[in-house]
Amino acid sequence: MERVPTPPGDRPEETDASREPAYTATATINEQGIVTEWSEGAGRLLGYSPADVVGQPAARLLADAEADGGAARRLPPGQQRWSGTLALRHRDGRRLERALLAHRWTSTGGNAKWSVVSAVAPDRRTAPEGPLPEWAFAQSPCFQAIFDEDLRLVRANAGMERTLSLTEAEMRGLRLPEIAPDPASDETERRIRTVLETGEAQHANSFVRPAGGDEQVWSTSLDPLRDAEGRVRAVCLTAHERTAAAGGGRALPDDEFGALIGTTTDATRTAQELADFAVPRIADFAAVDLLEPPPRGGDPSAPAVPGQVTVCRTAVRSVLEGNPESRVSVGGTTVYPPLSPPADCLASGRGAVYATTDTAVSRWMAEDPGAAWIGEYGTHSMMVVPLRADGVPLGVVLFSRQQHREPFQQEDLWLAERAAQRAAAVIHGSRRQVREHTTTMTLQRSLLPQTLPDQSALEIASRYLPAASEAGVGGDWFDVIPLSGARVALVVGDVVGHGIRASATMGRLRTAVRTLADVDLPPDELLTHLDDLIIHLSADEADRDSSGGIGTTCLYVVYDPVTRRCTLARAGHPPPAVVSPEGSVYLLDVPAGPPLGLGGLPFETVEAELPEGSMLALYTDGLLGAREHDIDEALDTMFAALARPATSLDTVCDRVLTALLTHRPEDDVALLVARTRALHEDQVVVWDLESDPSVVADARRQATEQLAVWGLEEAAFVTELLVSELVTNAIRYGKPPVQLRLIHEDSTLICEVSDGSSTAPHMRRARTFDEGGRGLLLVAQLAQRWGSRPAANGKTIWAEQSLVGF
Repeated sequence: MERVPTPPGDRPEETDASREPAYTATATINEQGIVTEWSEGAGRLLGYSPADVVGQPAARLLADAEADGGAARRLPPGQQRWSGTLALRHRDGRRLERALLAHRWTSTGGNAKWSVVSAVAPDRRTAPEGPLPEWAFAQSPCFQAIFDEDLRLVRANAGMERTLSLTEAEMRGLRLPEIAPDPASDETERRIRTVLETGEAQHANSFVRPAGGDEQVWSTSLDPLRDAEGRVRAVCLTAHERTAAAGGGRALPDDEFGALIGTTTDATRTAQELADFAVPRIADFAAVDLLEPPPRGGDPSAPAVPGQVTVCRTAVRSVLEGNPESRVSVGGTTVYPPLSPPADCLASGRGAVYATTDTAVSRWMAEDPGAAWIGEYGTHSMMVVPLRADGVPLGVVLFSRQQHREPFQQEDLWLAERAAQRAAAVIHGSRRQVREHTTTMTLQRSLLPQTLPDQSALEIASRYLPAASEAGVGGDWFDVIPLSGARVALVVGDVVGHGIRASATMGRLRTAVRTLADVDLPPDELLTHLDDLIIHLSADEADRDSSGGIGTTCLYVVYDPVTRRCTLARAGHPPPAVVSPEGSVYLLDVPAGPPLGLGGLPFETVEAELPEGSMLALYTDGLLGAREHDIDEALDTMFAALARPATSLDTVCDRVLTALLTHRPEDDVALLVARTRALHEDQVVVWDLESDPSVVADARRQATEQLAVWGLEEAAFVTELLVSELVTNAIRYGKPPVQLRLIHEDSTLICEVSDGSSTAPHMRRARTFDEGGRGLLLVAQLAQRWGSRPAANGKTIWAEQSLVGF
């Protein structure tokens, strides 16, 4: 039955129990016109359940499908909102004329959908009567709207209609987030609810984006509207666009804030720029006080007095010469007592405006002699604003007026807060950058060699210079790895990128190189394994915005002082420079090879003979790229520095860096310089042995005689045991030819036995009654180090003894 409206004069008094609640019917429709979501309110309005509608064309809900079914499809592609009246079909067949408002949403993935809303309310909301609208519009001269106890709009003025490009009829009955979907609308509605619950006015900085326009900034007041009995029945929203700042200035866009505040990453300069911005634009005096950053890995120390705040005066500016208001010089310490306006601002994280007659200011002046300036210079209005970024308190900014006659207003507080936010972001970023740089440097220093290992094959010196650019420290590294047979491996590499991730990747690669070098892989095979490692790292870090080391370059060099030969391979890294004993300088001809992480491409090992006294220079590309001229000119400069005679390799390193680096490098620089030494014939003895157990005794005898020649008779007992076990093992389990070699270094005696079998030895635990199986166990107990390395034909088992004390 159709409801007959009751004349206004005959309506009974409306109570909470009798009043029919309003609701919103909401549906979501995708770009293809299919219903994807259906609210409970939509079901109440049209009688359909979600199962009846979701997945079906929205056109089926229209009473005139032929006439109106194409409405959505006629919308321009770029249109973000639509409003109008459509005839809908109820499930029972009735025709309903409804005002609809639709917003177009686009997800981060690019998918678009339309959110359609319609307000359903009692008749009283469709035609508000009585004095309520008149009260609201008499008290609110600007952008105005009235929201009832259900948070729904009952009245809007022409300013709101014009700003949002919607009529009052299209907005009536909807909640603010449904009219203008935006996070600021949600916050404003929360404040409206607070006004209804508490009866206290609220103020907010709300942002409204007009349809098809740019973002505008509004100062919003929310005031309770009461009936004759004093009960809050509605809330009046009054807003006006911010166009004026202190002293007749204007609100600055973000790009203008950036041009004035935070022009560098220096925290102290940013603080001064904030003070310079504020005076005289906002205030007559401004002081920026920063909290000291907490110690690394710890929390700030507790204050001596609870609630007390200690800060560092970082910047000041005054209209008076000499900044007399600041009793503390820049760089000095200020202590704010508990409950003082600056301490309260830091604790709450909110800015505030004070008159000097306020209780909080009077108490502060009484408790803190340092606040006496407030009364001495005629200050009548003060403002405190926190410096916060990412939820971290950084400090507080104090503003005051003495020459400005007008006290601070909400407009001034808003402008000061925006300026402080800009400064806080820069200061926080600067401190974070310093922390990250310190952490990265500490990590990188811990991963690089602290001292170079003792070995007799090479004389070595090194230098490492971190990058000075804002990108941070890179992933350059070097290493010196002693190998078996008196050989030494030199490694230089460059990880792509900067910062902690590059350093961490460098650490992984350095560990991998040491592990692979320990099994004596040839240079090309070692780089192939590194290539596989980089591919796995990049796959693991594919979702972390990290390359995982793809593009890393590496040079791996092995020098043998017995043969005086250098074996090397490189993966996209600059080739090493060689200085001959005669003083000529040249680059070793080594195939470049691809950078690590590309996969499937070969690396090539080359050999070069280096006379004793030759000098090798390994470096990263930051050394040559530090100068403004081209690579050839940089190489010529490096060659000239290397060719000059020097008393030590440290002098050579310093000379190269001085010649090539005119300023702090923008990329890391690693430099490793080595001069070759040789083990002569009187330090190396080789015997070819028959593959017959009877030669074991001869091998022991020959070794003992050689030790006597070297004056190492005290090492004879252990050496005899090692020779006996290693030769026996080669004859019993290996293949001919069998060879025994003794190498006498300065403080090390090396015993090596080679055979033609490529089967690697394995140490096992012999049972109690086993006759054999203890040879390698005995070698491991007697030798300082022992191991096995593959050869082109067969393998070599080696054992080292320390001669210290002999």
